[in-house]
Amino acid sequence: MRNVGGVDIQPVPVSKPAGGNAAAVKRVLPPRPKQAAMIMLSFAVLLYLIELVNAAVFDNGLDHFGIVSRHLSGLPGVAWAPLLHASWQHLFGNTIPLMVFGFLAMSAGLGPWIASTVTIWLVSGIGVWLIGPSAPTVTVGASGLAFGWLAFLLVRGIFNRGVGQTLVALVLLVLWGGVLLGLLPGNPGISWQAHVFGALGGILAAWLTVKANRGHSSPKGARGGHPGNLTA
Repeated sequence: MRNVGGVDIQPVPVSKPAGGNAAAVKRVLPPRPKQAAMIMLSFAVLLYLIELVNAAVFDNGLDHFGIVSRHLSGLPGVAWAPLLHASWQHLFGNTIPLMVFGFLAMSAGLGPWIASTVTIWLVSGIGVWLIGPSAPTVTVGASGLAFGWLAFLLVRGIFNRGVGQTLVALVLLVLWGGVLLGLLPGNPGISWQAHVFGALGGILAAWLTVKANRGHSSPKGARGGHPGNLTA
């Protein structure tokens, strides 16, 4: 701070124009499409490698590391269940939705996508652990993650009032609306709990993402009565 003629002059930090983060959160496609595609492709390859090892080496024994509801020994399965699948058919059915939804969910950037994915992962898994079928049933599969990303994509346009994102949501409903039946109980061998809590995690993640970006893009006025001292 300098003193010129008895007047205190305080440095004013230069901030980015308001609205930059708001524009980012309303983006339809990832800012780095190639990076996003490689991340989702790598994730799919990881799932296939795990299933290959599970089937060829452990005779599907790794599935025991899934979620066993209401058992402390099954709680670590919250971390591992989305990486495991009951069969190749199970994995095949999840692959395309996972890659499409995960890619589009990266539109706000890699950081928000990681935070959203962790939120969905935990909410879906903990929900299954709390109200899923009792032992000896073990819940595995990434469909809870897929439902979370889908829900994220369906509601973010509403939270953002984004026309482009709303149009994408409508297209997704036309193409994959049938999978929402998986939210209903009654299908044997299918964890509707993972789907429901995954979707709830996706809605929560979308709300938190929009809220965070709005907070970052809102300019703050001067505080503390110091003329010329602005924060943004």
